[in-house]
Amino acid sequence: MERAYAIWRAFQDRFLAHAAALLLLGCTLLALLEVARRYVLGHSFEWQQDAVTFFTLSGVFLYFSISQRHSAHLSVTVLPEVLEVLGPRARRAAEVVRLIALVFSFVFLLAVVWWGIPEVRESRHYESRTESLAFPMWPFLAALLAGFAFMVVTMFFQIYRGVQKLRGRSVLEEPPEADAALH
Repeated sequence: MERAYAIWRAFQDRFLAHAAALLLLGCTLLALLEVARRYVLGHSFEWQQDAVTFFTLSGVFLYFSISQRHSAHLSVTVLPEVLEVLGPRARRAAEVVRLIALVFSFVFLLAVVWWGIPEVRESRHYESRTESLAFPMWPFLAALLAGFAFMVVTMFFQIYRGVQKLRGRSVLEEPPEADAALH
């Protein structure tokens, strides 16, 4: 399982991080172009507003799937942090609270992905379009669903690793943030 987690982590670092960064950079440039065209030239394309919105959402959810690995998203922090300062037993309780919250988030996102698959199919089948009617909706819905699915995979590994830690078994440690930024 640790090897599978290492492969997943490498996929996130080498592919997802770059894909999300490119999407967000492209959206920023498209948004700046839209602002310049609208306010400097006085002309705007209705479709460009949709493009900025939906491409940004696609990039953000891909980013969320990466940030989940670093426990920077969908995590419970206040109660575990309070418990951790109370001693060893409370630290263990804090880990249990984190694990319960992670399981709850995992089940919720798994349900979102499960129920989202028919939405993507229907959007494609009925040829649903964005508000400006310039773009089909299904690619954006699929990207959103992919971001959620990537978070589900990450949460699965986090739950497994959390259970292993509670059982006293060693798990693959995350690299420090400085090392992760170099990859």
